Amino acid sequence: MGGVWTRARSGRELGVESPYTGASIGVVPDSAAEDVDDIVVAAARAQVAWAATPVKERVRPLQRFHELVTRKAETLAHEVARESGKTLGEALGGIQRGLEVVEFATSVPNLDRGGALEVSRGVTCEYRREPLGVVAGVTPFNFPVMVPMWMFPIALVVGNAFVLKPSDKVPLSACLLGEWLLEAGLPPGVFSVVHGGPRVVEALVDHPLVRAVGFVGSTPVARAVHARATLLGKRALCLGGAKNHLIVAPDADDALTVKSVVDSFTGCAGQRCMAASVLVVVGQAERLVRPIVELASRLALGRDMGALIDAPARERLVSAIAEAEGQGARVVLDGRSAQAPAGYEHGHWLGPTVLDGVRSEQSCAVRELFGPVLSVIHVASIDEALALEQASEYGNALSIFTTSGAVARYVAERATSGMVGVNVGVPVPRDPFSFGGTKASRFGQGDITGPAGIELWSNLKKITTKWAPQRDANWMS
Repeated sequence: MGGVWTRARSGRELGVESPYTGASIGVVPDSAAEDVDDIVVAAARAQVAWAATPVKERVRPLQRFHELVTRKAETLAHEVARESGKTLGEALGGIQRGLEVVEFATSVPNLDRGGALEVSRGVTCEYRREPLGVVAGVTPFNFPVMVPMWMFPIALVVGNAFVLKPSDKVPLSACLLGEWLLEAGLPPGVFSVVHGGPRVVEALVDHPLVRAVGFVGSTPVARAVHARATLLGKRALCLGGAKNHLIVAPDADDALTVKSVVDSFTGCAGQRCMAASVLVVVGQAERLVRPIVELASRLALGRDMGALIDAPARERLVSAIAEAEGQGARVVLDGRSAQAPAGYEHGHWLGPTVLDGVRSEQSCAVRELFGPVLSVIHVASIDEALALEQASEYGNALSIFTTSGAVARYVAERATSGMVGVNVGVPVPRDPFSFGGTKASRFGQGDITGPAGIELWSNLKKITTKWAPQRDANWMS
């Protein structure tokens, strides 16, 4: 708050548990609405001078922050891993992806230079980009560093003060981000961190000085946050859950497809909105199911796959697997019996799980499970496969595996998801291309990174100027 760590007025605290061990690794304040008011008011005071700072000067602290994070990436990755359950490699990957958005943000002065045009004799129109004021980001447990870095760099560069509310399951990495931004020279109060649960989110959304909210999390909460914010006339972009489909055509390349599918549904223990959930094999593509199962079965927990975030997440997934089995699906790879790494038996582990012979109406085929569970559906045609994706309430990602350009284009043109991959199992766009889904995977307009992120966190002011009367006449005069 204003560049100083401050105890919550409530005096309450939240414990932080490591998914690897189930043991406590720290505590953070459980803030109340009064704490949110203090932090937002301090941010609003700091934002006035920040907005008056030329944009080319605003990028300099972020350039130094990029250097700091790059230099200390391993330290940050260990913090991310121990509080989120990721492998160290996954944690480093998320940091590097976040740094790409920092790089994009530092290029904004060259990308978004404003503009002016003489639209009529003696009349010019120009636009100027202006910040909104104080804005807030509410981020999930699965990417403690990457998702915040998808939000605050662009929001800061365009002149806002940013308040970050990280997930109460992974609050420790956010503390490092705040400290390093100060170390990089960002003025105190321009970036703030507030810890807590749902009451803090509600207080941020409701605060009259908070003008926009970015959110990433589950679909029910994304929908609720968006509705609450927009009812108050605020700008909100809230990204929700997913049920991503991987369609495998009969002509798919075997080696490329098998590895991509396994990486997609097991990476980050399946706890990412871009993870594969449903594998749709078309006709003779069913030959790839066994190699996929064999490759996934060789993954070792702790080495190749991290842990689930907490015990309730594991219990929910174990229950979902049992439910699918009861509905007729065949468990051809059962992660419930996978062995935990030695010394980490009290952590929250679940191995890769593959359910074959799944019917499209089964809950495992339509409900977001958020874990390393892959449901396999067999169909006879590409159109049948597309119909499954088109019928889904979610619209985050779809991937098609084929060696035919015509098939790839056919699927890409008919997909209803916001992000499409061709022979790519996790089709996350790289900057300057923006990230965002459709349907129940996104509430609000635009995307969260790239040029769309600039629009999310700013306004365009249009100025029309005339200095002297003109001899000719038209509708403008």
